[in-house]
Amino acid sequence: MPKPEEMYQCQTTNCGCIYNPEKGDRKGKVPKGVGFDDLPAEWKCPVCGASKKAFRPLGGPGAAG
Repeated sequence: MPKPEEMYQCQTTNCGCIYNPEKGDRKGKVPKGVGFDDLPAEWKCPVCGASKKAFRPLGGPGAAG
């Protein structure tokens, strides 16, 4: 389980979908508690199919200040 400081949310620049580690991704079969950095490399946005590279942090490491 990721540490609280690793549980930041990421939002895709394509469709605005937010990956929330506290909820996981039911469609992508990602359980609750999986941090964004721990998602498989082949994971895609459940809305638009964008890769992980299209996501930007909303908080935590690397977030826009």
